[in-house]
Amino acid sequence: MKIKSFMLISAITLITFTANAGLIQPAIVNVDLVNMTANGDMATARFSDNDVEFIGCGTRNILNADGTVTSFGFCQAEDAEEEQFTCFSFDTALVEKMSTGNDFSFVTFNWNEDGDCTRVGFSTQSFYLPEFQGDGNNGNGNGNGNGNGNGNGNGNGG
Repeated sequence: MKIKSFMLISAITLITFTANAGLIQPAIVNVDLVNMTANGDMATARFSDNDVEFIGCGTRNILNADGTVTSFGFCQAEDAEEEQFTCFSFDTALVEKMSTGNDFSFVTFNWNEDGDCTRVGFSTQSFYLPEFQGDGNNGNGNGNGNGNGNGNGNGNGG
């Protein structure tokens, strides 16, 4: 009886560790208007339980009538408390950096009193990826449930 109990506990433990392999470190969006900083990861923002949270950076290149190109970048974020900020930059190095984020990046940026971006950073690491595992029936994981195991628990099965 003790051997059967030990084997059952061992099997459950192994399954649990296998199903939850890999560090997951969600970083919710935080906008600090006093310290003029924002940070968070894009996947956590996208799959949050609210419809206001977002973070990211972008760039624009505009062809002028005289043939020159004007380039600028921006970073923007809004947290769950609906604190929001967008900063802009024409600085070549910052604009270049603003174009390097990807779908699952951790984003951090600062701005000054004039609304100019003063610092931009991205970190792309495996622990910022959403949890893709699920059982296919209840949408366990991150994102809206689709019956394929991708979802935040509100899937309809499949």
